[in-house]
Amino acid sequence: MNNSSGSFMGSMPAVTKNLLFINAIIWLGSMVLKQNAIDITSYLGLHYWGASKFNPAQLITYMFLHDTSSWNNGFMHIFFNMFSLWMFGCVIERVVGAKKYLFYYISCGLGAALAQEIVWTITWQSQLAFANSEGFVVMKGAQAVQYAIQTNQLEPFLNQMVTIGASGAVFGILLAFGMLFPNVPLYLFFIPIPIKAKWMVIGYGAIELFFGVSGSIDNVAHFAHLGGMIIGIFIILYWKKKGVIGGGGVY
Repeated sequence: MNNSSGSFMGSMPAVTKNLLFINAIIWLGSMVLKQNAIDITSYLGLHYWGASKFNPAQLITYMFLHDTSSWNNGFMHIFFNMFSLWMFGCVIERVVGAKKYLFYYISCGLGAALAQEIVWTITWQSQLAFANSEGFVVMKGAQAVQYAIQTNQLEPFLNQMVTIGASGAVFGILLAFGMLFPNVPLYLFFIPIPIKAKWMVIGYGAIELFFGVSGSIDNVAHFAHLGGMIIGIFIILYWKKKGVIGGGGVY
């Protein structure tokens, strides 16, 4: 009888393996449906809570969707998320166990979703603006909101606010690795110098905060990434306090 325990998939812990499989299947299915003019992001992607297309299930479903704008963009989106999930998730699952690992992953994804909803709530009115035929903004803020209500343009605007992807949960996994194995050297793409895990995590957090505040990179939910990391911090600290996991990590 063949033993698959030594194979790549056979040696992977169960939850990480299933998360990879589920994300890949949903992405492939989404791409096929998109080619047939069916966009499941409209139903399962995370919408702003005040939009008519929002439903609470999206707080979970959004983290299993990835970019379907094109095969190239979509592949890069899911590849980097799943590569990071495999690279760090396997280690974290073996440390905390399958049940706690799944709880942690979903919790970080939920934290990312809530962070994104908070940011939308604070910023959506400032994002609404109307321009004239020459492209100059002539109306924004409260005036633009009132005009959008009067012209039935507010609902379409709110419904186009949507986010997808496993990045929030994956950033939580990255955070857990940095807290549990702070001094393990890691190599970034195209950078031959090793960086300790703790500094890489801090660097990622700082970069996400900078881009989120500055708004210099659009179409990326930077504060959702931070939300996943923040929830991860609280869970890891709580588990260490309760003795669920060791407090020292690997040094």
